[in-house]
Amino acid sequence: MARILEREGYVVDIAEDLVTAEEAILSTFYDIVLLDRCLPDGHGDDLVAFARCRGLNLRFLMVTALADLDDRVEGLDSGADDYIVKPFEPQELLARMRAALRRPLPEKLRLVRIGNLEFDHNIRSVEVAGKPLILSKKELGILEALMRSPDRVVERQQLLDSLYGYDDYVQDTVVESHLSRLRAKLKHGGAEVNIHAVRGVGYFIRKSD
Repeated sequence: MARILEREGYVVDIAEDLVTAEEAILSTFYDIVLLDRCLPDGHGDDLVAFARCRGLNLRFLMVTALADLDDRVEGLDSGADDYIVKPFEPQELLARMRAALRRPLPEKLRLVRIGNLEFDHNIRSVEVAGKPLILSKKELGILEALMRSPDRVVERQQLLDSLYGYDDYVQDTVVESHLSRLRAKLKHGGAEVNIHAVRGVGYFIRKSD
C-alpha cells in the first residue's frame, strides 16, 4: 500500500503498532491516517479516540478486513471519516482519500489561536491580527507542532519529526536554523507570542506578556 501511495506523490510514514502510531501523530502533522482496526497491541478505534481527545487535527480512513455491518458502524461511530474493507482496488482507496481530503475540518479543529496568531490547518496558512504571514514549509511544520501544545515543551526530536517524518535522521542544528528564521518572521509580523527554549529538552510557544 505504501508503494502505491508513494507513486501517487504522497509522503508516507509507517507505524506497525498502536504505540508507534500514537508517537507519530503527536510529533508529526498528517493530512490523513490510514488505519487498520486490528493492531498488534490494541485497537484502531483507540488511536482515533487518542487523537480526538487531544484535539489533533486528523482525518482517519479505516482500512480493515472487518467487513460486518456492526464493525463498519463501530468504526465510523468511533470518529473515523471513512471505512474501506479489504480486499479493495487501489483506485477506490485513492478516490476515498481524495474525498476525505476535500472535506473541511470543523473550525474547532481547523483553527488554532494564541494571542493574535492564528493557524488554519485546512489551508496551511498563518495570520497575525488578520494579516497573512508567509512562512516556508519547514517553518509552518515547526509552528504547527508548537501551537498544538501551547505552554508545553515540545521535544527537539518531535520538531525534527514534524519536518522530516518520524523515522528520518537529520542533524539537530536544522531545528535551530529554522527556528531562528521563524522567530524573526513572527517578530517582524507583530505576533504576540514568544518561542522559548528549554536547554537539552526542546521548545514551547507562549503568548507574550
